[in-house]
Amino acid sequence: MKIPKIHIKRIYEPAESTDGFRVLVDRLWPRGIKKEKAHVDEWAKDIAPSTEIRVAYGHIPERWEKFKGQYLAELKKNEDIPHYLDKWEEHPVITLLYAAKDEKHAHVLVLQKYLQDCYKKR
Repeated sequence: MKIPKIHIKRIYEPAESTDGFRVLVDRLWPRGIKKEKAHVDEWAKDIAPSTEIRVAYGHIPERWEKFKGQYLAELKKNEDIPHYLDKWEEHPVITLLYAAKDEKHAHVLVLQKYLQDCYKKR
């Protein structure tokens, strides 16, 4: 099994051929992005943070550590993760797309590391 490289990118940045398989990992469709122009290969909203923890976090940096722990706990219980790992391992490069403005406190950072760790354990 070959482990795909997992990149992250804001959906508002232009699509590039080096993005590989592009996966939107937000629960809500990003504002101002038309589906036909998004160049999204898959929308994996079922592995995005739950509405409950996303709203409680509110993109307030002081709540980041608590949010990270809550989201990681959700990922560990998420029964859809193995499905995505199997499906995505055929792609050499996967780019996880997200809309958050704060690139240092975005859920996609937690998801990227979690997926990388899962692939390494296989």
